[in-house]
Amino acid sequence: MLRKFSWKETKKRGSSLMAWLLVITAFVVIWIASLCKIFHASVSSSRSAFLNDGTPQKKNILLVIAHPDDESMFFSPTMNFLTSRGHKLYILCMSIGNADGMGTMRREELYKASTVLKVPLNQVKILDHPDLQDGFGKVWDHKLLAGIIELEISSHGIDLIITFDSYGVSGHCNHRDVHNGVRGFLHNKAPQSFEAWELVSTNILRKYSGPFDIWLSSMFSKEHPSGMMHCLLNERPRQSYLAMAQHASQWVWFRKLFVTFSSYTYVNTLKRIN
Repeated sequence: MLRKFSWKETKKRGSSLMAWLLVITAFVVIWIASLCKIFHASVSSSRSAFLNDGTPQKKNILLVIAHPDDESMFFSPTMNFLTSRGHKLYILCMSIGNADGMGTMRREELYKASTVLKVPLNQVKILDHPDLQDGFGKVWDHKLLAGIIELEISSHGIDLIITFDSYGVSGHCNHRDVHNGVRGFLHNKAPQSFEAWELVSTNILRKYSGPFDIWLSSMFSKEHPSGMMHCLLNERPRQSYLAMAQHASQWVWFRKLFVTFSSYTYVNTLKRIN
């Protein structure tokens, strides 16, 4: 027997549907507005204060990561910012990502992704050290990492390091070890004036908010003392997607969703390491 809905029930259902339509409409509008802001930053060649010290000198910069694909999943806004402004970017990857036995393939994928991200292959170094193997529960020696970083810096005349913060975005132990290795270098080996910056980890809601997070990242970066934190918009988000697609062994459905909805595809917030 068919149930007849009363006028009140029909009105309640209509109100609920209208509320959902308003939420969806607001979501779409904010998403489009966020992408428009990113596009405007690209076409207007807007400049962040990051590395803008009033001199035309370009810097040699070292990006220190743990695994192939870290650069595309997390650091592509920073990489696009640096390469588009003529800085010389080097990548030091501490492992070939061999946790699942695909290390050889993943190493080649990083070279392909680096080409998409405009980093020459002779500026990409990928290690396969027996004591620095990929995997949860694999503890990396911080002194060993610091020594490798020191050697790389002296070899290329590096002016500045960029790496993970103490949480490492995803909380992966290898990401956190890389951060501690950089810290070890700064504490024991680096000149006092040497610059190092860390990628700020966000909570899970912001992490999966897509381009929405550009507004929050911009607001939070302004709350810190001048020169201590910078918000870098990704002027070429499609290039980030294409770079991650080069990691074919990792390019499964949930990583495609990650790159689409991750705030790290659209914005990076860098904080100076004291």
